[in-house]
Amino acid sequence: MKFHLAETFTTAYDKLTGQEQKAVKATVFDLQLDPSGRGLRMHRIDNSNDPNFWSMRVNRDVRLIIHKTGDSLLVAYVDHHDKAYAWAERRRIEAHPKTGAIQIVEVRERVEEIAPPEQFDFVYPAEDVAPETPASAPKHFAALADDALLSVGVPSDWLADIRAATEDEFFVLAEHLPSEAAEALLEFAATGKLPAFAIEPTSDPFEHPDAQRRIRLISDSEELEQALAFPWEKWGVFLHPAQRKIVDQDFNGPARVAGSAGTGKTVVAIHRAVRLARENPNARIFLGSFSDPLARSMERKIAVLAPETSEVTRRVTTASFQAIAEQLFQLEFGARPRIASEKVIRQTVEAAAADLNLSGFSNRFFVSEWTNVIDAWGVGSSDEYANIARMGRKSRLGPKQRELLWPLFESVRQKLKAAGYLTSADVFTELADRLTEKSAKPFDHIILDEAQDLGPAELRFFAAISSDSDNALFFAGDLGQRIFQHPYSWKSLGVDVRGRSSTLKVCYRTSRQIRSAADNLLPLHLRDVDGVEEARSGTVSTFEGPFPIVEIFASEAEEATRVAAFISSAITDGVAPKEIGVFVRTPSLTPRARDAISGIDESAEITIANMHLAKGLEFRAVAVMACDEGVLPLDDRVADAADEAELDDIYETERRLLYVACTRARDRLLVTASAPGSEYLHDLKLD
Repeated sequence: MKFHLAETFTTAYDKLTGQEQKAVKATVFDLQLDPSGRGLRMHRIDNSNDPNFWSMRVNRDVRLIIHKTGDSLLVAYVDHHDKAYAWAERRRIEAHPKTGAIQIVEVRERVEEIAPPEQFDFVYPAEDVAPETPASAPKHFAALADDALLSVGVPSDWLADIRAATEDEFFVLAEHLPSEAAEALLEFAATGKLPAFAIEPTSDPFEHPDAQRRIRLISDSEELEQALAFPWEKWGVFLHPAQRKIVDQDFNGPARVAGSAGTGKTVVAIHRAVRLARENPNARIFLGSFSDPLARSMERKIAVLAPETSEVTRRVTTASFQAIAEQLFQLEFGARPRIASEKVIRQTVEAAAADLNLSGFSNRFFVSEWTNVIDAWGVGSSDEYANIARMGRKSRLGPKQRELLWPLFESVRQKLKAAGYLTSADVFTELADRLTEKSAKPFDHIILDEAQDLGPAELRFFAAISSDSDNALFFAGDLGQRIFQHPYSWKSLGVDVRGRSSTLKVCYRTSRQIRSAADNLLPLHLRDVDGVEEARSGTVSTFEGPFPIVEIFASEAEEATRVAAFISSAITDGVAPKEIGVFVRTPSLTPRARDAISGIDESAEITIANMHLAKGLEFRAVAVMACDEGVLPLDDRVADAADEAELDDIYETERRLLYVACTRARDRLLVTASAPGSEYLHDLKLD
């Protein structure tokens, strides 16, 4: 008998106490060993519309809900006695008549009357009253035929409700629908088009891609142990058909997947790594991300996704961009590189400028030109400098000016070399030079997450160590989250993703209200230097939540009181402290955040970090503090701008940094500042 676990079970399991989970775990293991349930107390649930629901006793009060059909057993839910029975009595589990996917369907006549949600308002800086929905609000889905609604997985007994729903009513209605149906209708509301995924019905309804997003086949006790050890949202194993298509697609050149925060780009990257490892037992795969913590997070998810660790995960190397470069550098050159810090580089540039007594330029310009042109592009001679296109730099330099400046940069290289230093870009550049001509490459497939922050030297390095085979280079990233790197042409370095780029549109991590507010910080359409466009319009979230709150205070003390109240309220409502994040712009502002939460029990479990470290993280509740004037954008960065183009990029990067921090929140978001507050806060306001 096939043994399955449902998302609804693991979500409910996570809410039980530790002792209750221990008892449930023992019962589920016993059931997997003997799916007939002999020796376990099982009772059919008579009041359910679905005759295949059974209850199984875990202890005096906790009940496991299972669903038995033919050769399949599904562990569907767990809770205390009355709640467990009530859950089963309001649902049925069946294959959808049109799509063929197994669905967990709420029985329409068992659902209480659906009403629009209470309206929350965005506070900036004082509370306003949200307008009431007009009586004549349009019904977005009224013209959709039954066949169209059924084609996206709408259960037949919900067709009339959907066609009669206004926008506000639908957002409540969506919570009662299978996820694929809710997402498709949300996309229709945003774009006027239903998504068309040509998915052939499967012989086993549990194997349909939509079913596999919420139900997992458990093959052995090791896989069951993994499933119960990780919260459902941490598995990263359930894919939307649009994600599945990208995971399974073969590319004959570099390819890229984009999408707003929370649309599952990382999940796609992880799935591709596992897919390629399973298909070829001899494949060597690198799965990389921007930082060590993000790489470790992906490594943990690989272990969950591929419990056959000895056969799959050993073929996937997971590391940060910098870490894999340092490892390969040591293999190629016999020693790990000694990398100069930003402080060392600045001091070296300033010392070289003083030695040459150059006039007409500022030290800020020298540092910026070194960092963004000379070092980033690996410029090694005056001829190279004379001919390089200084893309995005408005301080134009003629041949004589470049000739005058080159001795400065040559001196910087000599001084760093004499002190035994390499820059980070040097490591990538030297490896690229060494490995480009080698026929034997370290990896067959390279998959890079957070690719929007790859620098020119890093991109050239990964291109140099990738093979010439299909699926050699795959990137996942979001231009809207580019916070470290100036824009440049990938095509100029031989990496052309035109015609092989996709954009994900369904946001799983962030509520509609938070995502909509954060999206106001960015343009609807972002285009890279090579003309590849990432269209953010049409992105939809799969769930609702309270509107984010933006408040500006007369003092830091008032701000701290408000943040403490926000966090205390979240904890009271069941949000665990470890599911709360507090972000500030710079490390120097973290004491301000610590002061705000100092009186909260278990405050040590709350994550406090600067915004740059928020990349890739997620929390149920987030407070973004100290968004003051002079902090966003940061005065020190503005003062360091070498020219107008760099100033523009700084302003946009600071805006994207706030976007990254805000979109770490799943359900609740508070953004605060001391008066007068950052100019960006006006843009967070919802229309």
